[in-house]
Amino acid sequence: MTEAVTTEKEPAQAPPRRRFLLDTRPLRHRPYRRLWSSTIVTAVGSQLTAVAVPKQIYDMTGSSAWVGVASAAGLIPLIVFALWGGAIADTVDRRKMLLCTNSGIALLCTVFWVQSAFDLGSIPLLLILVAVQQALFGMNMPARTASVARLVPAAELPAAGALNSTVMQGGQIFGPMLAAALIPVLGLPLLYLLDAVALCAALWAVWRLPSIPPLNGTARRAGLRDIINGFRYLATHRLLLISMAADVIAMVFGMPRALFPELAHTAYPGVDENFALGLLYAAVPIGALLGGLLSGTFSHLRRHGLMVTIAVCGWGAAIIGFGLSRSIWVAVFFLGLAGVADMMSMVFRGAILQAAATDEMRGRMQGVQTVVVAGGPRLADLIHGVAAPAAGVTLAVSGGGVLVMVAMAAMALAVPAFLRYTGPQR
Repeated sequence: MTEAVTTEKEPAQAPPRRRFLLDTRPLRHRPYRRLWSSTIVTAVGSQLTAVAVPKQIYDMTGSSAWVGVASAAGLIPLIVFALWGGAIADTVDRRKMLLCTNSGIALLCTVFWVQSAFDLGSIPLLLILVAVQQALFGMNMPARTASVARLVPAAELPAAGALNSTVMQGGQIFGPMLAAALIPVLGLPLLYLLDAVALCAALWAVWRLPSIPPLNGTARRAGLRDIINGFRYLATHRLLLISMAADVIAMVFGMPRALFPELAHTAYPGVDENFALGLLYAAVPIGALLGGLLSGTFSHLRRHGLMVTIAVCGWGAAIIGFGLSRSIWVAVFFLGLAGVADMMSMVFRGAILQAAATDEMRGRMQGVQTVVVAGGPRLADLIHGVAAPAAGVTLAVSGGGVLVMVAMAAMALAVPAFLRYTGPQR
């Protein structure tokens, strides 16, 4: 049985501009185009809820601590159900799994809307809803991302990864902006309802996907043994292990997000604090979005392991520059460069994972990847928050960037096969 379910032919030679601009070849394949179109809708819609939840909690309590508690409430469910969801994605039709989890998230958004519209004012209820939401998200993402390799040819995986990441980064920029514009007009409860409507629209696109059953036989139940086997598989495949470790290094040592409020308050005299804070949070996603729009360049680079190494070291260098900046615009410039490097890293790490993992393990590897991507920044928040008072903000930020470069270079040199790894050919 073939890996991809698409039959369209690639033209003999792509237009020259495609070598540099966003590589749209995967969109020629109708099944992938449907999955991608559903991502466009949910990328923006999910950000409406991401803004509404902390806003509602803060309005109810007047406490940022409760906002932090709400974020933490979803971490353990996310980790547990991402790992379990990855195992399930390897044993069932992934299309059916996407339908079930998307339906569950849409129903949950409706519950969010009801509790907000009727002003129930229950913090415990909100924490439970956040936990369930993250559990469903953890089960949805492995199935969604593991499906891509079955919908496009292997040589187009970097391009597909760039398309997916570009949409997600765009959602992180435009979703919060849209939420800020809609709250004064429609009120906060309607944000939840709009997310539910967006998910229903995405369900239609997922419904029209082809069946994506396991390649190794009929569907079966997934259990703890499947999760353990996934970790054993990862431990014996150094290429995948190094790829995921690269993201851990970049995010844990080099993501100073927790220090943005302090930097906005103290580091840029003469600049409005709120304006500076908004710029700091938006800079990395904007850089990543711009990097995605130039992803045609990525599609022609074959040394995927080397590209990950360069991208992670580039992220570290940009964070050093950010930490040393004394101008808000210089800081935004370096964070934007970090966003470009992050996009490049995401594209090639995703391509390595999709191509190097077998189909029967892809869901579990994507589950682990979901935990890495979600857990790394949260751990970074803790580390930077503790390091800054002791070492100073500048050293905490720039020192983290140095650690990223040193750790990534050392790991890549210790495993030369990673540097030599070449992605699938056209």
